[in-house]
Amino acid sequence: MKDQLNRKLQLKESPKRIVSLVPSQTELLVDLGLEISIVGVTKFCVHPTHLRMSKAVVGGTKQISIAKIKALKPDIILCNKEENTKEIIESLKDIAPIHISDIYNIEDCFELIKMYGEIFSVEAEASDLIKTIKNEREVFQLQFQHKKKLKVAYFIWKKPWMVAASDNFINTMLKEAGFVNVFETEKRYPEIKLDDSNLKNADVIFLSSEPFPFKDNHVLELQSKFPEKAITIVDGEMFSWYGSRLLKSYVYFKNLQH
Repeated sequence: MKDQLNRKLQLKESPKRIVSLVPSQTELLVDLGLEISIVGVTKFCVHPTHLRMSKAVVGGTKQISIAKIKALKPDIILCNKEENTKEIIESLKDIAPIHISDIYNIEDCFELIKMYGEIFSVEAEASDLIKTIKNEREVFQLQFQHKKKLKVAYFIWKKPWMVAASDNFINTMLKEAGFVNVFETEKRYPEIKLDDSNLKNADVIFLSSEPFPFKDNHVLELQSKFPEKAITIVDGEMFSWYGSRLLKSYVYFKNLQH
């Protein structure tokens, strides 16, 4: 087997004990019918909500307990290039094979789902999931293909103000939702000032619910500076969680467009 960084994994059989260090991938495992095989999750693995009560919590996505993970005797550890550090991955390499995802676009999502189908012997479930997501995507695109695309600035952090630019999954999902990212000419997650010229060009400002928990008071703060712009708190999971979360994203985008 190979992961999305083209690293080889040596697996004697389908893993039966899984540690997932990525919330969206944990949700995907459950939706592929693999909940019984999950033995360890992070404190941010909040979907489904009951999971953290029935599985061992081994830390977050950036800080983990190596001892807890080792004690779980996993057959495989699931990581992500962006969410987990090189140090974490290096510290786990002697415990179990590590599969690393690397997600920038929708095709990467489909590739990951297909990989999990093969690794965990749930090919049919993975295929059905991909088909359903593709159908949801097609319905949305047909409905909104002729609608004018609004320009958007997508904030992920405050103090300092940070936005999603290019080379990340959020930017892909903004396009999927039918918006144009005014910061697409910049890279990754730049710090900005509120007098940024790109920001002035935005029709809409989105304040993500994660990783910074933007609230109504932040909307009011920005509304006072940009009274002519529509400012909305959006569900960050719909823009940054890949995998089976995509089943809900397009319905959410449809409501956003209205």
